[in-house]
Amino acid sequence: MPEQLQHPVQHLGGLLDKRAAAADIEAVAAIVLKGRTMPAHPTPLSRRVAAALFAVLLGMPCPAALAQAGRAPPVLPLASEPPPRLAVHPPVPEALARGVIILQFRTENLRTMAVVGPKAAEVSPRLGHLHVTVDQGPPTWAHTSTDPIIIVGLPPGRHKLKLEMADPTHRILGGETVEVTVPGAGGASHGH
Repeated sequence: MPEQLQHPVQHLGGLLDKRAAAADIEAVAAIVLKGRTMPAHPTPLSRRVAAALFAVLLGMPCPAALAQAGRAPPVLPLASEPPPRLAVHPPVPEALARGVIILQFRTENLRTMAVVGPKAAEVSPRLGHLHVTVDQGPPTWAHTSTDPIIIVGLPPGRHKLKLEMADPTHRILGGETVEVTVPGAGGASHGH
């Protein structure tokens, strides 16, 4: 076995049945040292060994060793994360001239994705989505991606668009209201 892997393999040897893991450890060592790729269908043990080996080689605590010691892996507790922030850019002028509202936005300290439920609310870094309401609603809908928000078909005039960040249980974490003026009949054709 290569000398630089002696320590990680000894470390892993105490965590795994050596006979069952020997082939997987050698395969992962070949991957790390010789630039080979993981097999198309790695075994669950191969995945665990690879994760542990990479952690040890990078000088990080091995998750399995921490679990054996009764300690959780180092993760920033959700309560310690900075609060989420929402930045909404002005509507795209060329689209707005045709009556199409395109709002680009970005969130900080909130990953926008389609997950719901109390368990997802415990994940760190924080997960969530946006609630979008037009002119005090109803309806309100959930925007679950980082794609721009696109609204078509509003009558000409001023409109208020309320964007709220929500956690996976729909608890509101903050938000922003944007005022938009949809042009009159001369520019309202959006040509889909």
